[in-house]
This record gives sequence, C-alpha cells and structure tokens, in this order.
Amino acid sequence: MPIQVRLGVMLAERNVKSKELAEYVGITEANLSLLKKGHVKGVRFETLERICDFLDCQPGDLLRYERAVPGAEERL
Repeated sequence: MPIQVRLGVMLAERNVKSKELAEYVGITEANLSLLKKGHVKGVRFETLERICDFLDCQPGDLLRYERAVPGAEERL
C-alpha cells in the first residue's frame, strides 16, 4: 500500500498511550488501532485535526506516501 500510516511512530515519539489519544479524539481504542495499522479506507478531517492537535504535529507527520515498486506484489 503506497500510503503508510505513522501514527504508532508519533505516539512512541511523544510517549503517549493509544488510550489517551482515543479518549481525546473521541473514538474507540479499537478504531484507533485500525487507523494505526492502516486498515481503514478513510479518516474524517475532524478526527485528523484532533489527532494533530493532541500530538502537536502536522497531517504529513502521520501519513507518508511511498511509491509502489512495479511487480513487487508479484514476488510475494
């Protein structure tokens, strides 16, 4: 997947527990876990805004685009 979610990295860098962030944002820990793993199809801007506010970061700190290597999936 070309979009990599770096939420787990940001939490670790800021020494923040997922539970604290989930409570602040107003989502369940289960949904936050899915977001951390990149197992979601989208995220509301409001949710992204609250995450950035709590972690004092920019959206680009949480998401990274990595160009897919042609044929990489065929080798797996």
